[in-house]
Amino acid sequence: MVNRQQAMSFEEDIYESLITLREGGIILYPTDTIWGLGCDPTNSAAVEKIFRIKSREPGKSLLVLVDGEAMLERYAGEVPEIAWELTSVSDDPLTVIYPSGKNLAHGVCGDDGSVGIRICRDEFCRELIKRFRKPLISTSANFSGRPSPENFTEIDKTLIEAADYVVKYRQDDRRKYSSSPVIKLGPDGTIKIIRK
Repeated sequence: MVNRQQAMSFEEDIYESLITLREGGIILYPTDTIWGLGCDPTNSAAVEKIFRIKSREPGKSLLVLVDGEAMLERYAGEVPEIAWELTSVSDDPLTVIYPSGKNLAHGVCGDDGSVGIRICRDEFCRELIKRFRKPLISTSANFSGRPSPENFTEIDKTLIEAADYVVKYRQDDRRKYSSSPVIKLGPDGTIKIIRK
């Protein structure tokens, strides 16, 4: 049961996150898996800032969160039929790498044009995406090459300070979370498991 104070905090986080995203800023937020750094995936300057914060090499694609099938089709160039079956039967969050992305800033897609997208089921993310009316970048809240944080307490303080807005919702959640499985789909529907 969500109490009044939690509901107010949730709304405040959504409001402040929206302002930050619309201004091209970076948010640090909880997802349906681990905590992530997020921004507007259609804003090139914001995407570049994510790469700088994480000390991430250009050419490594970024994950995109969407709130449903309609938004997925606006940003994935090709959606093989098998993708719908996989996402509908998966009980856990599942990231799918599609053969091509579209309507996204430079740097979001991989060098081969592919893009990793996850239909998000988390209440906070879905509400934020719905009100933003765009997907969100979601890259793990760690420096490139370092372990992903299992909860908020494991996030490097330097990285927390680099974000323009840090969501308060779920900061006190001490459960251990892990990254989602990742599969890559070929244009012909072939499936390759990237991460279990």
